[in-house]
Amino acid sequence: MLDRETRKRISPRGRFALRTAQAASWASQKAGRGKGSMIGGLIALKIDKSIMGQLGEGRRTVVVTGTNGKSTTTRMTAAALATIGDVATQADGANMDAGIVAALTANQTARLAALEVDELHVPHVCDAVKPEVVVLLNLSRDQLDRVGEINMIERRLRAGLERHPETTVIANCDDVLMTSAAYDAAKVVWVAAGGGWASDSVSCPRTGEPIVWDGPHWRSTGSDFARPTPDWWLDDNNLYGPDGLTIPMQLTLPGKANRGNAAQAVAAAVVLGADPAAAVAAAASVQEVAGRYSTVQVGPHNVRMLLAKNPAGWQEALSMIDHSVDGLVISVNGQVPDGEDLSWLWDVRFEHFEGVQVVASGERATDLAVRLTYAGVEHTTVPDPVRAIASCPAGRVEVLANYTSFRDLNRALETGRG
Repeated sequence: MLDRETRKRISPRGRFALRTAQAASWASQKAGRGKGSMIGGLIALKIDKSIMGQLGEGRRTVVVTGTNGKSTTTRMTAAALATIGDVATQADGANMDAGIVAALTANQTARLAALEVDELHVPHVCDAVKPEVVVLLNLSRDQLDRVGEINMIERRLRAGLERHPETTVIANCDDVLMTSAAYDAAKVVWVAAGGGWASDSVSCPRTGEPIVWDGPHWRSTGSDFARPTPDWWLDDNNLYGPDGLTIPMQLTLPGKANRGNAAQAVAAAVVLGADPAAAVAAAASVQEVAGRYSTVQVGPHNVRMLLAKNPAGWQEALSMIDHSVDGLVISVNGQVPDGEDLSWLWDVRFEHFEGVQVVASGERATDLAVRLTYAGVEHTTVPDPVRAIASCPAGRVEVLANYTSFRDLNRALETGRG
């Protein structure tokens, strides 16, 4: 049922779309095809193309986008915003139109929203929901067969933001491409969130001239385009903000990238009125994101699950691997959601796993095995990830998988536990 305020902003056609979507979701659940939220979102959009905007009206919304870290940052942002009110958000990382509509439908009374949005969808989603804040994380190569060249994405993001001068942009000033996308925005909060992958930012997206790096600082050789002075920054212990703000920040989630994600989430929540210390504590409490970073017991193996989807993400995830573990399973598929072209394997440094028992797995285990051989990594090849885990010595096992492999393995482990 819609509350009175929601009914005021939803048109009769929109209400019919939502009722039909609810029925479709119920039927999907009864048929055992999952939660049904995606089919509900798709049907609602088919009936009323303006439903996203209607559902977004009256909310204070944060849109989060980037190649890597969207789901984690959105979860942290939602946690930080929850310190000041009820929040509508995705629980499963569905970041295209149907998933966004499903998230807004699931919590129609929340006056706050934290939405993860695919990079290609950001401009029209912003046109629909008119976000108060947009968070720009990073840009790097990702599924070129679907997404295309990243300079094109940067230009689209820049053009989309130009249509919303009232929006505050929280941008990672350590990422050249996202800095370019935000550079001309009327209201920008710069966050030094880190940028471990610079291979896709060797030239200025505005002039084509080389980018020169000096420690964390960078500049274009052909213009005054350069790294802005950050408003927020961090080290291994603290988060620093405007007016001398210093807050200790120790996260549950591993890795430097997640510290940067948390910094941007906190900065976004503060713009909407959250207390900085409360926002940090809330972001730090996030333990797992749709199964990522979770630990499960599989027979004699204590398994930690890590997800990576592109070269930058793989490099960051590999840095999180604990070299004292009893086994490491690396699982790679090449389905459409993963990107069918696996040439990116050669851009990732798989070296330096001496003393770790490595197993190449997944539908494309042989491709991975070739790459590991050239990297000098001793390994075995077991295509079935469940059997790959079983082949490891008893004890702690790290599993690093790309999208569909991660999804399918989680399902298999849940079935096995059930």
